[in-house]
Amino acid sequence: MNCSGLISAAPEALHPSLWLASQLARSDTRCIDTGHPTLSAQLPGGGWPTGTLVDLLLQQPGIGEMRLLRPALAAVAQRRIVLLQPPHPPQALAMAALGVPPSQLIWLRATRTADALWAAEQVLRSGSCGVLLFWQNNIRADNLRRLHLAAQAGETLFFMMRPLAAGQDASPAPLRLSLRPQAGGIEIGFVKRRGPQRDATLFLPLNSYLPNRHAPVDRTAPAPVAAGGVHTELVH
Repeated sequence: MNCSGLISAAPEALHPSLWLASQLARSDTRCIDTGHPTLSAQLPGGGWPTGTLVDLLLQQPGIGEMRLLRPALAAVAQRRIVLLQPPHPPQALAMAALGVPPSQLIWLRATRTADALWAAEQVLRSGSCGVLLFWQNNIRADNLRRLHLAAQAGETLFFMMRPLAAGQDASPAPLRLSLRPQAGGIEIGFVKRRGPQRDATLFLPLNSYLPNRHAPVDRTAPAPVAAGGVHTELVH
């Protein structure tokens, strides 16, 4: 083998997992366009990676995270979209306003964290759903690794919605973004990505997409608590 040829070759030519620190990595999985060109330009592969864990760290739920994901949700709406442990019950009109047919939505509720983690792993390993959105405030590192491995079994878009404070903890997620509300949009921080560190935040304007004032996209009334195991509901 010609060692000098290996030394002179660009890292990405040696293996797809290699990249220069000054450049964004190439994604080794299929990516879904974010629908926001300024954001896509800052992400390895130019979009949301499938088959992997993506950490969205929220200042609080309902600040625009659903509107941020709207183009991606609409792009994969031909497959089931699973909402696991959302802080508020989804509304059909609001989801339709996002371009997501309510008939494609599955709402999962669990009374125990262990049940929610089990449900998430089953959804990811089944490969039958286009997106899994999982809201969880507290989760151990070993459980995150287990879910990350489960995600690699297919091409499901997998977003963990967690508090901003979780950004201080280690995570196997190759992409971690912090989300804070700003007037007219959302402020995105790049906590972790495969590529050069970006300290500056990105402001992304977001339209409301609200059909009427009774169908909020990002926030609704508190969800009722169900007893025992994992409960599945279709969104009506």
